[in-house]
Amino acid sequence: MQGGRQLARNLKMASQRTAQKRLPSWFRTKLPSGAQQAVFNDTMDAVKDNQLHTVCQEAKCPNIHDCWSSGDATFMIAGKECTRGCRFCAVGTRKTPPPLDVDEPSHLADAVGSMNLRHAVITVVNRDDLEDSAADHYKQCLAAVAERCPEVSLELLCSDLAGDLDDLAHLLEDSPLLVFAHNVECVPRLDPIVRDPRASFGQSLSILREAKRLRPDILTKSSLMVGVGETDDEILEAMQLLRGVGVDLLTIGQYLAPSKNHLAVDRFPEPELYDIWAQKAIEMGFSGVASGPLVRSSYKAGLLTRKTLDENNTEEMPGAYVLVQPKPMNQHALMPSHGEVEQ
Repeated sequence: MQGGRQLARNLKMASQRTAQKRLPSWFRTKLPSGAQQAVFNDTMDAVKDNQLHTVCQEAKCPNIHDCWSSGDATFMIAGKECTRGCRFCAVGTRKTPPPLDVDEPSHLADAVGSMNLRHAVITVVNRDDLEDSAADHYKQCLAAVAERCPEVSLELLCSDLAGDLDDLAHLLEDSPLLVFAHNVECVPRLDPIVRDPRASFGQSLSILREAKRLRPDILTKSSLMVGVGETDDEILEAMQLLRGVGVDLLTIGQYLAPSKNHLAVDRFPEPELYDIWAQKAIEMGFSGVASGPLVRSSYKAGLLTRKTLDENNTEEMPGAYVLVQPKPMNQHALMPSHGEVEQ
């Protein structure tokens, strides 16, 4: 514990760094043009017209142009402000956010229906101000999308629901989900520095373990950031802990400070190291892994899922090392068959 306190004093916010780390060359991205720009604009219009929020915008994701120009977007529900204040996250923080929008499930379903998607990712803000942490609202949103767009596979990037396993059980009961995701974010030692005090690696593991127990037919997924003070060995140890609770899918990506008021970047691992982590993940038994500097949990999430469930899938994820192995679960029938939009 004493070591953790010392590290907390040593790790600085981005504004405290006397010399900011320059982004390496592999972080260059291309802006959309022509037909891709038109799709980007259509995606933006669909989000605005349905009064929705996206984690792509709120979290300042570096992949927004790549995803949106392909017609992909990750929707953020339950408001645009979170009750927690993690030091890495760009989403706004508020102790008591506005009440939930009762029309959000229908707006979300309309937006997904208008965007011609194969795989929709729905992420959430923490709502510790609500008795059930908004679990029922999440459930209603998923049900509305599934009813409106039964051909679209669904992925939920969920909060830890304050560790309440009964709320988790309610959320997952009869859920149309294909993927249940919850991110541990960082290695256990860095929880007190990186995450809100109400979050912990252990609590996140509990949610992931119970989700797999309740619904073994659903793929479980988590994500790790690098560049917040961890060591390479700690990354491998965290991966082992995740696999130990049955997590199927893993993403590993580089942390980037959203502003000078957020945790400063500690390091930029070379792309080759992400390849090594991907190979190690498969050796540990993960069914699929996407590992690369620009990888985010929701970035082209449908691609990772499809490749995991179909060993003959040849899609590629730009700037990432994607590895999969055949999965024993018979879930191929769950995959949508139409191919309107590449993710």
